[in-house]
Amino acid sequence: MGEGGGVGYLASRFDELGRALLAFKDEMGTRWQDTAVVVISEFGRTFRENGNKGTDHGHGTVYWVLGGKINGGRILGEQVGINQANLFQNRDFPVLNDYRSILGGLLGRLYGLSASQMDAVFPGTVPVDLGLI
Repeated sequence: MGEGGGVGYLASRFDELGRALLAFKDEMGTRWQDTAVVVISEFGRTFRENGNKGTDHGHGTVYWVLGGKINGGRILGEQVGINQANLFQNRDFPVLNDYRSILGGLLGRLYGLSASQMDAVFPGTVPVDLGLI
């Protein structure tokens, strides 16, 4: 309850995270050009309101990727429309993008890793290059 939209508990936590990331960027100075930061959350909330006018814990995944060479400002990865047919267990947004694939694609691009090197880091995972760099 009280999660809020633009204001409220959750919005305040996002504000804190944003200010911390900006402070980190500022502290990095010119080294920011050679920096990539990935913030991952696999925590989600249900799309259905509960009896307390809030939402319950649910599925979800979001990745924020920042850095001097990041080609950002876009929403990437597999996506589906938010509708009844696409909800997982009739209540959650489905998890569509495997963090190992996303990180594998980014690390492969950043460090020029081969397929065999990537398989050593994330065994059995196919890296997905989203063109972040």
